[in-house]
Amino acid sequence: MPNDILTPVIPRQSVHEDGLVPAVEGTLADFLASQIAQLDAVDPALGGFARTTRDLVLRQGKRLRPTFAYWGWRGFAGPREPVGPILPAIAALEMMHAFALVHDDVMDASATRRGAPTAHRLLAAQHIADGRRGDPERFGDAAAILVGDLCLVWADQLLAHATLPTSTLFAARARYDRMRAEAVAGQYLDMLGEHQPEAWTVDRALLVARNKTASYTVQRPLQFGLALAGTDSAVEDAYDRYGTAIGEAFQLCDDLLGVYGDPAVTGKPAGDDLRTGKPTALLMLARQLATPAQLAELTLDPAGVVNPADGSSPLRIAQVISDTGAPDRIRGLIRQRVDEGVAALSDAPLHDDARAALVDLAVTATHRAA
Repeated sequence: MPNDILTPVIPRQSVHEDGLVPAVEGTLADFLASQIAQLDAVDPALGGFARTTRDLVLRQGKRLRPTFAYWGWRGFAGPREPVGPILPAIAALEMMHAFALVHDDVMDASATRRGAPTAHRLLAAQHIADGRRGDPERFGDAAAILVGDLCLVWADQLLAHATLPTSTLFAARARYDRMRAEAVAGQYLDMLGEHQPEAWTVDRALLVARNKTASYTVQRPLQFGLALAGTDSAVEDAYDRYGTAIGEAFQLCDDLLGVYGDPAVTGKPAGDDLRTGKPTALLMLARQLATPAQLAELTLDPAGVVNPADGSSPLRIAQVISDTGAPDRIRGLIRQRVDEGVAALSDAPLHDDARAALVDLAVTATHRAA
Protein backbone atom coordinates (compact mmCIF):
# COMPACT_ATOMS: atom_id res chain seq x y z
CA MET A 1 0.00 0.00 0.00
CA PRO A 2 1.37 3.49 -0.76
CA ASN A 3 2.70 5.36 2.25
CA ASP A 4 1.01 8.60 1.32
CA ILE A 5 -2.42 8.88 -0.31
CA LEU A 6 -2.20 12.66 -0.37
CA THR A 7 0.51 13.26 -2.98
CA PRO A 8 -0.45 11.83 -6.37
CA VAL A 9 1.67 12.48 -9.41
CA ILE A 10 -0.32 13.80 -12.37
CA PRO A 11 0.93 14.17 -15.94
CA ARG A 12 1.07 17.65 -17.45
CA GLN A 13 -1.60 18.44 -20.03
CA SER A 14 -0.85 20.45 -23.16
CA VAL A 15 -3.17 23.33 -24.05
CA HIS A 16 -3.99 24.70 -27.47
CA GLU A 17 -5.88 27.95 -28.08
CA ASP A 18 -9.26 26.19 -28.21
CA GLY A 19 -8.37 23.32 -25.90
CA LEU A 20 -8.69 24.74 -22.39
CA VAL A 21 -11.69 22.65 -21.34
CA PRO A 22 -10.17 19.32 -22.56
CA ALA A 23 -6.93 20.21 -20.77
CA VAL A 24 -8.79 20.94 -17.53
CA GLU A 25 -10.76 17.71 -17.86
CA GLY A 26 -7.57 15.79 -18.61
CA THR A 27 -5.92 17.25 -15.52
CA LEU A 28 -8.93 16.23 -13.43
CA ALA A 29 -9.03 12.73 -14.93
CA ASP A 30 -5.32 12.13 -14.32
CA PHE A 31 -5.51 13.38 -10.75
CA LEU A 32 -8.62 11.32 -10.01
CA ALA A 33 -7.08 8.17 -11.52
CA SER A 34 -4.14 8.42 -9.13
CA GLN A 35 -6.46 8.98 -6.17
CA ILE A 36 -8.64 6.00 -7.09
CA ALA A 37 -5.61 3.73 -7.38
CA GLN A 38 -4.37 4.75 -3.94
CA LEU A 39 -7.77 4.36 -2.25
CA ASP A 40 -8.28 1.01 -4.01
CA ALA A 41 -5.10 -0.17 -2.30
CA VAL A 42 -6.58 0.71 1.09
CA ASP A 43 -9.92 -1.06 0.55
CA PRO A 44 -11.90 -1.98 -2.59
CA ALA A 45 -14.99 -0.25 -1.15
CA LEU A 46 -13.03 3.01 -0.99
CA GLY A 47 -12.00 2.56 -4.60
CA GLY A 48 -15.64 2.17 -5.58
CA PHE A 49 -16.56 5.26 -3.58
CA ALA A 50 -13.78 7.21 -5.30
CA ARG A 51 -14.95 6.03 -8.74
CA THR A 52 -18.45 7.27 -8.00
CA THR A 53 -16.96 10.61 -6.99
CA ARG A 54 -14.86 10.73 -10.16
CA ASP A 55 -17.90 10.07 -12.34
CA LEU A 56 -19.80 12.90 -10.68
CA VAL A 57 -16.90 15.32 -11.11
CA LEU A 58 -16.36 14.44 -14.77
CA ARG A 59 -20.01 14.64 -15.81
CA GLN A 60 -20.40 17.07 -18.66
CA GLY A 61 -20.46 20.66 -17.42
CA LYS A 62 -19.73 24.17 -18.61
CA ARG A 63 -16.38 24.39 -16.72
CA LEU A 64 -17.05 28.10 -16.31
CA ARG A 65 -15.00 28.59 -13.17
CA PRO A 66 -11.71 27.29 -14.64
CA THR A 67 -12.49 29.24 -17.81
CA PHE A 68 -12.92 32.53 -15.96
CA ALA A 69 -9.81 31.78 -13.89
CA TYR A 70 -7.83 31.09 -17.07
CA TRP A 71 -8.82 34.37 -18.71
CA GLY A 72 -8.27 36.20 -15.44
CA TRP A 73 -4.72 34.82 -15.48
CA ARG A 74 -4.16 35.42 -19.18
CA GLY A 75 -5.49 38.98 -19.08
CA PHE A 76 -2.41 39.90 -17.04
CA ALA A 77 0.09 37.17 -17.99
CA GLY A 78 -0.47 37.48 -21.72
CA PRO A 79 -0.61 34.89 -24.53
CA ARG A 80 3.08 33.91 -24.42
CA GLU A 81 3.09 32.60 -20.86
CA PRO A 82 2.83 28.78 -20.65
CA VAL A 83 -0.42 27.63 -19.06
CA GLY A 84 0.78 24.20 -17.89
CA PRO A 85 2.00 25.34 -14.46
CA ILE A 86 -1.40 26.82 -13.51
CA LEU A 87 -3.63 24.00 -14.87
CA PRO A 88 -3.91 22.12 -11.56
CA ALA A 89 -4.88 25.33 -9.81
CA ILE A 90 -7.68 26.27 -12.20
CA ALA A 91 -8.87 22.64 -12.40
CA ALA A 92 -9.17 22.73 -8.60
CA LEU A 93 -12.03 25.20 -9.01
CA GLU A 94 -14.04 22.56 -10.84
CA MET A 95 -13.42 20.14 -7.98
CA MET A 96 -14.65 22.76 -5.54
CA HIS A 97 -17.70 23.28 -7.75
CA ALA A 98 -18.46 19.56 -7.53
CA PHE A 99 -18.37 19.84 -3.72
CA ALA A 100 -20.85 22.71 -3.81
CA LEU A 101 -23.23 20.95 -6.22
CA VAL A 102 -23.31 17.68 -4.29
CA HIS A 103 -24.04 19.39 -0.98
CA ASP A 104 -26.56 21.73 -2.61
CA ASP A 105 -28.44 18.78 -4.09
CA VAL A 106 -28.64 17.08 -0.68
CA MET A 107 -29.99 20.26 0.93
CA ASP A 108 -32.53 20.77 -1.87
CA ALA A 109 -33.40 17.05 -2.13
CA SER A 110 -32.88 17.36 -5.88
CA ALA A 111 -33.40 14.23 -7.96
CA THR A 112 -31.33 15.08 -11.03
CA ARG A 113 -28.30 17.11 -11.99
CA ARG A 114 -27.05 17.50 -15.57
CA GLY A 115 -29.70 15.02 -16.71
CA ALA A 116 -28.55 12.21 -14.39
CA PRO A 117 -29.31 11.15 -10.81
CA THR A 118 -27.82 13.37 -8.12
CA ALA A 119 -25.10 11.96 -5.87
CA HIS A 120 -27.41 11.09 -2.99
CA ARG A 121 -29.89 9.37 -5.32
CA LEU A 122 -27.10 7.44 -7.04
CA LEU A 123 -25.61 6.30 -3.73
CA ALA A 124 -29.04 5.30 -2.37
CA ALA A 125 -29.57 3.18 -5.49
CA GLN A 126 -26.19 1.51 -4.92
CA HIS A 127 -27.24 0.78 -1.34
CA ILE A 128 -30.36 -1.00 -2.59
CA ALA A 129 -28.54 -2.86 -5.36
CA ASP A 130 -25.96 -4.21 -2.89
CA GLY A 131 -28.67 -5.42 -0.50
CA ARG A 132 -27.33 -3.48 2.46
CA ARG A 133 -29.19 -2.94 5.72
CA GLY A 134 -30.83 0.29 6.76
CA ASP A 135 -32.59 3.21 5.10
CA PRO A 136 -31.13 3.73 1.60
CA GLU A 137 -32.14 7.41 1.50
CA ARG A 138 -30.37 8.14 4.77
CA PHE A 139 -27.29 6.27 3.54
CA GLY A 140 -27.42 8.14 0.23
CA ASP A 141 -27.57 11.54 1.94
CA ALA A 142 -24.73 10.70 4.35
CA ALA A 143 -22.51 9.23 1.65
CA ALA A 144 -23.15 12.20 -0.65
CA ILE A 145 -22.01 14.58 2.10
CA LEU A 146 -18.77 12.58 2.22
CA VAL A 147 -18.46 12.80 -1.59
CA GLY A 148 -18.68 16.57 -1.30
CA ASP A 149 -16.17 16.63 1.54
CA LEU A 150 -13.76 14.50 -0.49
CA CYS A 151 -14.08 16.85 -3.47
CA LEU A 152 -13.18 19.80 -1.27
CA VAL A 153 -10.11 17.99 0.09
CA TRP A 154 -9.09 16.98 -3.42
CA ALA A 155 -9.50 20.57 -4.60
CA ASP A 156 -6.94 21.64 -1.99
CA GLN A 157 -4.55 18.91 -3.06
CA LEU A 158 -4.91 19.75 -6.73
CA LEU A 159 -4.26 23.43 -6.08
CA ALA A 160 -1.00 22.46 -4.37
CA HIS A 161 0.17 20.77 -7.60
CA ALA A 162 0.49 24.08 -9.45
CA THR A 163 4.19 24.60 -10.13
CA LEU A 164 4.39 28.20 -9.01
CA PRO A 165 6.43 30.12 -6.44
CA THR A 166 5.21 29.69 -2.89
CA SER A 167 4.38 33.40 -2.60
CA THR A 168 2.20 33.18 -5.70
CA LEU A 169 0.35 30.14 -4.37
CA PHE A 170 -0.23 31.92 -1.04
CA ALA A 171 -1.70 34.93 -2.85
CA ALA A 172 -3.97 32.69 -4.93
CA ARG A 173 -4.92 30.69 -1.85
CA ALA A 174 -6.16 33.85 -0.12
CA ARG A 175 -8.63 34.43 -3.01
CA TYR A 176 -9.56 30.75 -3.00
CA ASP A 177 -10.31 30.73 0.73
CA ARG A 178 -12.40 33.87 0.46
CA MET A 179 -14.33 32.32 -2.42
CA ARG A 180 -15.08 29.20 -0.37
CA ALA A 181 -16.26 31.20 2.64
CA GLU A 182 -18.52 33.37 0.49
CA ALA A 183 -20.01 30.34 -1.22
CA VAL A 184 -20.89 28.81 2.16
CA ALA A 185 -22.33 32.12 3.39
CA GLY A 186 -24.43 32.48 0.24
CA GLN A 187 -25.67 28.92 0.52
CA TYR A 188 -26.75 29.50 4.11
CA LEU A 189 -28.67 32.64 3.12
CA ASP A 190 -30.25 30.72 0.23
CA MET A 191 -31.40 28.00 2.62
CA LEU A 192 -32.57 30.56 5.19
CA GLY A 193 -34.68 32.28 2.56
CA GLU A 194 -36.66 29.11 1.94
CA HIS A 195 -37.50 28.91 5.66
CA GLN A 196 -38.07 32.63 6.25
CA PRO A 197 -39.68 33.82 2.99
CA GLU A 198 -41.67 36.59 4.67
CA ALA A 199 -38.36 38.35 5.47
CA TRP A 200 -37.08 38.17 1.89
CA THR A 201 -36.98 40.94 -0.71
CA VAL A 202 -35.60 41.41 -4.20
CA ASP A 203 -32.53 43.11 -2.70
CA ARG A 204 -31.92 40.22 -0.33
CA ALA A 205 -32.30 37.72 -3.20
CA LEU A 206 -29.65 39.68 -5.11
CA LEU A 207 -27.41 39.58 -2.03
CA VAL A 208 -27.68 35.78 -2.11
CA ALA A 209 -26.84 35.85 -5.83
CA ARG A 210 -23.71 37.92 -5.16
CA ASN A 211 -22.42 35.58 -2.47
CA LYS A 212 -23.63 32.17 -3.58
CA THR A 213 -23.11 32.54 -7.33
CA ALA A 214 -21.33 35.71 -8.45
CA SER A 215 -18.46 35.23 -6.02
CA TYR A 216 -17.47 31.67 -6.81
CA THR A 217 -18.55 31.56 -10.45
CA VAL A 218 -17.03 34.73 -11.89
CA GLN A 219 -15.64 37.33 -9.47
CA ARG A 220 -13.24 35.26 -7.34
CA PRO A 221 -12.15 32.87 -10.13
CA LEU A 222 -11.06 35.93 -12.14
CA GLN A 223 -9.16 37.35 -9.17
CA PHE A 224 -7.77 33.90 -8.39
CA GLY A 225 -6.46 33.71 -11.96
CA LEU A 226 -4.93 37.16 -11.65
CA ALA A 227 -3.18 36.12 -8.43
CA LEU A 228 -1.67 33.17 -10.32
CA ALA A 229 -0.17 35.66 -12.78
CA GLY A 230 0.90 38.39 -10.37
CA THR A 231 -0.99 41.42 -9.15
CA ASP A 232 -2.28 44.69 -10.50
CA SER A 233 -4.73 46.88 -8.60
CA ALA A 234 -6.38 48.29 -11.73
CA VAL A 235 -6.96 44.82 -13.17
CA GLU A 236 -8.20 43.50 -9.83
CA ASP A 237 -10.70 46.36 -9.57
CA ALA A 238 -11.94 45.73 -13.12
CA TYR A 239 -12.33 42.03 -12.39
CA ASP A 240 -14.19 42.84 -9.17
CA ARG A 241 -16.74 45.04 -10.98
CA TYR A 242 -17.04 42.77 -14.00
CA GLY A 243 -17.28 39.63 -11.85
CA THR A 244 -19.98 41.01 -9.56
CA ALA A 245 -22.12 42.20 -12.47
CA ILE A 246 -21.74 39.11 -14.66
CA GLY A 247 -22.05 36.75 -11.69
CA GLU A 248 -25.36 38.33 -10.68
CA ALA A 249 -26.56 38.15 -14.27
CA PHE A 250 -25.59 34.48 -14.37
CA GLN A 251 -27.77 33.78 -11.31
CA LEU A 252 -30.68 35.81 -12.70
CA CYS A 253 -30.47 33.68 -15.84
CA ASP A 254 -30.53 30.58 -13.60
CA ASP A 255 -33.68 31.93 -11.92
CA LEU A 256 -35.40 32.14 -15.29
CA LEU A 257 -34.20 28.68 -16.33
CA GLY A 258 -35.42 27.22 -13.04
CA VAL A 259 -38.97 28.16 -14.01
CA TYR A 260 -38.99 28.32 -17.81
CA GLY A 261 -36.03 26.13 -18.87
CA ASP A 262 -36.42 22.96 -20.91
CA PRO A 263 -35.58 20.02 -18.60
CA ALA A 264 -34.15 18.12 -21.58
CA VAL A 265 -31.58 20.91 -21.91
CA THR A 266 -31.07 22.04 -18.30
CA GLY A 267 -30.90 18.49 -16.93
CA LYS A 268 -33.18 19.47 -14.03
CA PRO A 269 -36.98 19.36 -13.63
CA ALA A 270 -38.72 22.64 -14.44
CA GLY A 271 -40.43 24.32 -11.51
CA ASP A 272 -38.22 22.97 -8.72
CA ASP A 273 -37.72 26.49 -7.33
CA LEU A 274 -41.49 26.97 -7.26
CA ARG A 275 -42.11 23.66 -5.53
CA THR A 276 -39.71 24.55 -2.73
CA GLY A 277 -40.68 28.21 -2.56
CA LYS A 278 -37.09 29.35 -3.09
CA PRO A 279 -37.22 33.16 -2.80
CA THR A 280 -35.41 33.96 -6.03
CA ALA A 281 -35.22 37.48 -7.39
CA LEU A 282 -37.73 36.37 -10.03
CA LEU A 283 -40.34 35.23 -7.51
CA MET A 284 -39.76 38.19 -5.19
CA LEU A 285 -40.10 40.63 -8.09
CA ALA A 286 -43.26 38.86 -9.31
CA ARG A 287 -44.82 39.23 -5.87
CA GLN A 288 -43.82 42.89 -5.82
CA LEU A 289 -45.42 43.55 -9.22
CA ALA A 290 -48.47 41.31 -8.81
CA THR A 291 -52.07 42.47 -8.75
CA PRO A 292 -54.06 41.37 -5.67
CA ALA A 293 -55.47 38.43 -7.64
CA GLN A 294 -52.02 37.41 -8.89
CA LEU A 295 -50.53 37.79 -5.43
CA ALA A 296 -53.18 35.43 -4.06
CA GLU A 297 -51.96 32.80 -6.52
CA LEU A 298 -48.36 33.42 -5.50
CA THR A 299 -49.06 33.18 -1.78
CA LEU A 300 -46.76 30.87 0.18
CA ASP A 301 -48.20 28.12 2.34
CA PRO A 302 -46.89 27.65 5.92
CA ALA A 303 -44.11 25.41 4.61
CA GLY A 304 -42.88 28.21 2.34
CA VAL A 305 -44.01 26.58 -0.90
CA VAL A 306 -45.89 28.39 -3.65
CA ASN A 307 -49.15 26.53 -3.15
CA PRO A 308 -52.29 28.42 -4.19
CA ALA A 309 -55.66 27.46 -2.80
CA ASP A 310 -56.87 26.03 -6.10
CA GLY A 311 -53.96 23.58 -6.25
CA SER A 312 -52.46 25.06 -9.43
CA SER A 313 -49.47 23.31 -10.90
CA PRO A 314 -46.03 24.91 -11.33
CA LEU A 315 -47.00 25.51 -14.96
CA ARG A 316 -49.87 27.73 -13.81
CA ILE A 317 -47.64 29.55 -11.34
CA ALA A 318 -45.05 30.09 -14.07
CA GLN A 319 -47.77 31.69 -16.19
CA VAL A 320 -48.86 33.95 -13.33
CA ILE A 321 -45.25 35.06 -12.82
CA SER A 322 -45.00 35.77 -16.54
CA ASP A 323 -48.22 37.80 -16.45
CA THR A 324 -46.78 40.07 -13.73
CA GLY A 325 -44.03 41.13 -16.12
CA ALA A 326 -41.30 39.92 -13.76
CA PRO A 327 -39.44 37.79 -16.34
CA ASP A 328 -39.06 40.80 -18.65
CA ARG A 329 -37.79 42.88 -15.73
CA ILE A 330 -35.27 40.16 -14.91
CA ARG A 331 -34.12 40.08 -18.54
CA GLY A 332 -33.67 43.84 -18.32
CA LEU A 333 -31.55 43.45 -15.16
CA ILE A 334 -29.43 40.84 -16.96
CA ARG A 335 -28.82 43.20 -19.89
CA GLN A 336 -27.98 46.05 -17.51
CA ARG A 337 -25.45 43.95 -15.63
CA VAL A 338 -23.84 42.64 -18.79
CA ASP A 339 -23.41 46.23 -19.96
CA GLU A 340 -21.89 47.16 -16.58
CA GLY A 341 -19.53 44.20 -16.68
CA VAL A 342 -18.33 44.90 -20.21
CA ALA A 343 -17.85 48.59 -19.39
CA ALA A 344 -15.66 47.65 -16.42
CA LEU A 345 -13.17 46.05 -18.82
CA SER A 346 -13.02 48.89 -21.33
CA ASP A 347 -10.14 50.84 -19.76
CA ALA A 348 -8.52 48.04 -17.76
CA PRO A 349 -4.87 47.27 -18.65
CA LEU A 350 -5.66 43.81 -20.07
CA HIS A 351 -4.29 41.96 -23.05
CA ASP A 352 -6.72 42.41 -25.93
CA ASP A 353 -7.40 38.70 -26.49
CA ALA A 354 -8.44 38.28 -22.86
CA ARG A 355 -10.66 41.36 -22.96
CA ALA A 356 -12.40 40.01 -26.07
CA ALA A 357 -12.83 36.57 -24.49
CA LEU A 358 -14.32 38.04 -21.32
CA VAL A 359 -16.74 40.18 -23.30
CA ASP A 360 -17.85 37.04 -25.15
CA LEU A 361 -18.17 35.11 -21.88
CA ALA A 362 -20.30 37.91 -20.42
CA VAL A 363 -22.88 37.21 -23.11
CA THR A 364 -22.67 33.43 -23.39
CA ALA A 365 -22.76 32.87 -19.61
CA THR A 366 -25.90 34.98 -19.20
CA HIS A 367 -27.86 34.11 -22.33
CA ARG A 368 -27.97 30.34 -22.31
CA ALA A 369 -30.41 27.43 -22.38
CA ALA A 370 -28.80 25.44 -19.53
